[in-house]
Amino acid sequence: MIVALSLAPAGQPIDGSAPDTGADGAGVADAVALAVTELRASGLPVQTNAMFTNVEGEWDEVMTAVRAAVDVLTRRYPRVSLVLKADIRAGHGGELQGKLDRLERALGRQERPDG
Repeated sequence: MIVALSLAPAGQPIDGSAPDTGADGAGVADAVALAVTELRASGLPVQTNAMFTNVEGEWDEVMTAVRAAVDVLTRRYPRVSLVLKADIRAGHGGELQGKLDRLERALGRQERPDG
């Protein structure tokens, strides 16, 4: 299965430290980095983009990794938002890259407008 997840903390850090606002004064990059670090530590294939982090593996191992990422944030923040989307397809692995490869092949077959 592949799970796409997005985690975002809400509220002031429980320990009273300054909120993670990043260098530009906005955002949650430091908190997201904590969660992504936890996901990568799972040993599962992980890809992060601007909106989501994708994790691939068997149901129990993926959900264990997601739970660990949530837990690392709930230890610091009073509230955490989790958006989760799953592609459950038994017997298929390597799809994080496989889906991208198929998309690139399809894009290569598209006709380009004259111009």
